[in-house]
Amino acid sequence: MRVNAPVFFTSAILILAVVLYGSLFTAHAGALFDRLQSAVVGYFGWLYIAVVAFFLIFVVWLFFSRYSRIKLGPDDSEPDYSYTSWFAMLFSAGMGIGLMFYSVAEPLLHYASPPVGSGGTPAAAREAMKLTFFHWGFHAWAIYIIVGLSLAYFSFRHNLPLTIRSAFYPVLGERIYGFPGHLVDTLAVLGTMFGVATSLGLGVMQINAGLNHLFDVPLGLATQLVLIAVITLMATASVVLGLDRGIRRLSELNLGLAVLLFLFVLVVGPTVFLLDSLVQNVGTYLGALVSTTFNMYAFQGTDWQASWTLFYWGWWIAWSPFVGMFIARVSRGRTIREFIGGVLLVPAGVSFAWLSVFGDTALYLEMFGGNQVQLAQTVQENLPVALFVMLQELPWGAVTSLLATVLVVTFFVTSSDSGSLVIDILTAGGDPDPPLGQRVFWALTEGAVAAALLLAGGLAALQTASITTGLPFALVLLFVCYNLVAGLRAERRTALAGEVRDAAGEESGWRERLRDLHREHGMRAHVATRTREDVRAFLQQVVRPALESVRDELARYQREAVVQSTPDEVSVTVLYHQREEFFYAVRARTYKRPVFAFLDTARGAGDEPLYHHAEVYLREGSLRHDVMGYAREQIIDHFMQEYGDRLRWWQPTGSS
Repeated sequence: MRVNAPVFFTSAILILAVVLYGSLFTAHAGALFDRLQSAVVGYFGWLYIAVVAFFLIFVVWLFFSRYSRIKLGPDDSEPDYSYTSWFAMLFSAGMGIGLMFYSVAEPLLHYASPPVGSGGTPAAAREAMKLTFFHWGFHAWAIYIIVGLSLAYFSFRHNLPLTIRSAFYPVLGERIYGFPGHLVDTLAVLGTMFGVATSLGLGVMQINAGLNHLFDVPLGLATQLVLIAVITLMATASVVLGLDRGIRRLSELNLGLAVLLFLFVLVVGPTVFLLDSLVQNVGTYLGALVSTTFNMYAFQGTDWQASWTLFYWGWWIAWSPFVGMFIARVSRGRTIREFIGGVLLVPAGVSFAWLSVFGDTALYLEMFGGNQVQLAQTVQENLPVALFVMLQELPWGAVTSLLATVLVVTFFVTSSDSGSLVIDILTAGGDPDPPLGQRVFWALTEGAVAAALLLAGGLAALQTASITTGLPFALVLLFVCYNLVAGLRAERRTALAGEVRDAAGEESGWRERLRDLHREHGMRAHVATRTREDVRAFLQQVVRPALESVRDELARYQREAVVQSTPDEVSVTVLYHQREEFFYAVRARTYKRPVFAFLDTARGAGDEPLYHHAEVYLREGSLRHDVMGYAREQIIDHFMQEYGDRLRWWQPTGSS
């Protein structure tokens, strides 16, 4: 095992306690969940609304701020993916079980029973789509941006572990490795677990409805528990197969099936009406964004918001470590402005298109399909069957219903697989490649939590889990915002001081820097033809002499430096009063180009291209920065940049 013991065991014990409680004392658990939801909604609903509104305002301010040009990585880093690949992966982050479950059901339910006014009218239809867009739009992605941006900034630019605790370094310093950091990561694990379990519970209910619709498989809790067991074992098999043969291929299958189903409904359904509705829906959503954001329905006396908006806000907050880590991992090298613009607009745009095609098709059939079509009534009686009864009204309904069922199954598997990896990274202290057995444990635990929640109350228990676990993590995210701004301000002060110091030598050095840039570009142009032996030779001929020169110079400042060399790594450890002050290493690493977010080292299988890097590591982990082709002086400059950041930017309160 490679775990952060306080986080791993505390999280595991608390989660397994919930599983046992929900499984053995189902009636008592259901009653407790009802009381919890009533208490959270009754006393803290206003806090959810205010906090999520603040998150959206905060990311918009950051987009236009003076910090927006800062890169999520070293200043000389480039994005790991092209815009096309990056947008495709953000698109995949925007799709999931939730959209499959609610894209038809939510518009129909709002149309039949709006929070204010009469149902079944054109005004109710417009309000239904506005509210659906509101729940799946910018607010959700603003929450994900808070987590993803903080992870990317503190991990890729300042070399801290890829965990939520790293976002607290500007205030806590080295104490993030103690109790405060353990507490933050434990809350992130609990939120992620119950957020993922909510999605899995919804997915199983919808799979059961689809199988009942197609093959008369019985509806009910017993069937759903069997389905959870079977599909959780499928997810576990995906974990065992690994990233390249498991989650990556399933994710590709997901996207292909989703696009196929989307295009089918768009073409076969009322195409012109759908395109008209999409434009109108976007305009209505944007026009009412402020009033909808802050609407508490304080004067209507309705409990509608508790079942919808507050559930969604809790769900998105609980999901945020999962989705945030996903988008952080694919966004290294982007500027803050690129990150916010891409993540806020691309997935929300995809969601808007999906909701318009499926939701407005259902509304069109309900409003103009005649008395024989009563989708809203059917959905009110059986929510999970919504998508299938809508597809049944279109040509080839049986085929598309089967396709939709397969799609929900694959979303279940990839959500469980990815969720178990994120939780394992958090409980392993930020290790990006934790042991397989730990991931299997978390994948099985996710299925057990989903089963326990279904036993303890079904959909109501799933909603309660999200609302309750999301509340404490919402407060954590407020502190994340504060720490992010503190970090950005500290970096800006350091950068301005450096500009003043370097101004005198800038004019004389530009020719040398231009020469170095072209030499480096020439070396990087041949990255695909490098061999591992090329990297090993570079380590011994360039990196080792550079770090030995640094070692000799540091001795003048009462710093002992130890240089160590193996064929695949050259490192220097700087000591001050016999305690490690700084660690810098360059290692030979081999990758194959990934398709999706969670990178995996190549194992030499298949015919996929391998890329050999001379990658920089600090004690906290990899910078994912390739220095192959650097001159000796450039290696020293890069060491000094990282060493200077350690001594100047951070102000540790502990051992360093």
